[in-house]
Amino acid sequence: MAQRGDTLLLGTRKGLFLFERRGGDWKPAGVSFLGIPISFAMIDPRTGVLWAGQDHGHWGCKLSRSRDRGRTWEEVAAPKYPEGEVIKNSMMSVDPKAPEKPATLRYIWCIAPGAADEPQRLYIGTEPGGLFVSDDGGETWALNRPLWDHPSRLAGQWFGGGRDHAGIHSIIVDPTNRKRLLVGISCAGTFETTDGGASWTVRNTGLKSSFLPEPNPEVGHDPHFVAMCSASTKHLWQQNHCGIWKSEDGARTWANVSENGGPANFGFAIAVDEKDPQAAWVAPAVSDECRVAVGGALCISRTTDGGRTWKALREGLPQEQCYDVVFRHSLDKAGDRLAFGTTTGNVYWSDDRGERWRCLGCHFPLVYSLRFA
Repeated sequence: MAQRGDTLLLGTRKGLFLFERRGGDWKPAGVSFLGIPISFAMIDPRTGVLWAGQDHGHWGCKLSRSRDRGRTWEEVAAPKYPEGEVIKNSMMSVDPKAPEKPATLRYIWCIAPGAADEPQRLYIGTEPGGLFVSDDGGETWALNRPLWDHPSRLAGQWFGGGRDHAGIHSIIVDPTNRKRLLVGISCAGTFETTDGGASWTVRNTGLKSSFLPEPNPEVGHDPHFVAMCSASTKHLWQQNHCGIWKSEDGARTWANVSENGGPANFGFAIAVDEKDPQAAWVAPAVSDECRVAVGGALCISRTTDGGRTWKALREGLPQEQCYDVVFRHSLDKAGDRLAFGTTTGNVYWSDDRGERWRCLGCHFPLVYSLRFA
């Protein structure tokens, strides 16, 4: 019987590629939307439905689903911002008094299933910072008003991190409490609800944003990706623009666990062990202007002691003239298996928690997302 980790989805700049694990290796299992950018793709573990967000250069954002693992697809209505909503001018705006832009769907950052006992609920995180919810399997979508109307967004404290406007890229549903969700927003930070989205609390205590005039704001941080240990839901990790951070109290406070003098610092992606809250993997990069592999050598760094020490895992990865970067959704883990895809179209996988890596292919388009199913 197939288990999670036996299917691999690559959302790339030129289509969606599926692979299946057969006989100890990965075999192609289909290509969809060839030539079209796929911002994010995932298989809902509750229903088996495959979802794909598309970023058409001409037609804008589209959303499609497949009930037969990509053999056929149907387009469904993408989330839509209510008429009259605007993107608030941010504190980082060149002209904070410029006319406000209408809020329209500009990017589908991530798609997440609801709790196991609510099989029709889905979430989508978008730019410009809207969280959309469906309770009918994706037929219709509603903007979560309490988060969109949060005082910090209305005050212009949300702003673009790498794109023009704020974006919700991380959505975590607590497996022990379906009313508890956390979202990661670039740039705003981490927000939590414990009442199913009726109210939201800022969870940025302890973080620092060295790129801001005031490095300790309540809101305005840039988490690149936020993840939870499913077996210990008080333990969360985030790969932040300003380092690697861990929380052991349910995101109420964060501690910097970046590697002093080593590569594990700046990056976009982070994966957390499902059972061990002290184990995590990151894909290091050189920050800001360069954004390439550290020292021209590709590695994945792993900690097994909560970030006190890090080990750079390099076996099987290129160690010279390497310019790869791993985007936030392009590193994933299932059991002892890991895989990641890069901006230069290389995809690597490991069956031993990253100790040794093998190349699945090196001529893919730029990889936006890599997810196991």
